[in-house]
Amino acid sequence: GAEGSTLMSYFSKNQIQALKPKITFSTLRDLQCPVLQSNDLQGKPEESCSTEELFEWLGAVLNQVDLDNKSSSFLSTYCCPEPNTVVEKAFLCTITGFIIPEKIIQLLEQLCCYFGEPKLAYWLTLTVHGFADSPVSWRESEHGFHKGGENLYNFVIFRNLDYWLQMAVGAHDDCPP
Repeated sequence: GAEGSTLMSYFSKNQIQALKPKITFSTLRDLQCPVLQSNDLQGKPEESCSTEELFEWLGAVLNQVDLDNKSSSFLSTYCCPEPNTVVEKAFLCTITGFIIPEKIIQLLEQLCCYFGEPKLAYWLTLTVHGFADSPVSWRESEHGFHKGGENLYNFVIFRNLDYWLQMAVGAHDDCPP
C-alpha cells in the first residue's frame, strides 16, 4: 500500500539497493583432515582429534593457509593435527552477505539430509561468521568490535547426526546464553 511505496521511494532516492548473497564453490584436493569421533570432544592420542584442534585446523582451511609445513613456507608452519586422513576431494561453499537465521537453519537441515544416502564423508561443517562490526550482541552487552570483533559459530555434523557446536566471541563480549 501507501507505506510500501513510501519506503520504496526512500530507498530509490537514497540509491539503496538490495544485494543478493555471493556464493562461491571450490574443490580442495588431497586435503589432510583430522580424524574425529562424535562422542570424544577431548580427542585421544592416535585415535581422534579434539574440538580445539579441529577448530584451529578449520580456521586454517577456511583462510586458505598452506598446511604442508614445508621449511620453505615461512608464512605458516601449521600442519593438520594427528591423527589425520587424506581426503581426495573436499567441497567448500562460501556464502557472503547478510543471511537471516531462518536461512542458516535451512542450510543446516539440508546438510543433515546429506547423510540420508550412503556417503563417504564421516562429518561436515557449517561455519557462520558475523561481521566484525556487527551490531548484534549476546544478552544486553554491546558488541566489543572496537577491541576484537570475534563473532562466529561452527556446527560439526557427524554421519550419525550427532553434532558439536563451537562458538567464538571476543574477549570483551558476553558468551551466548
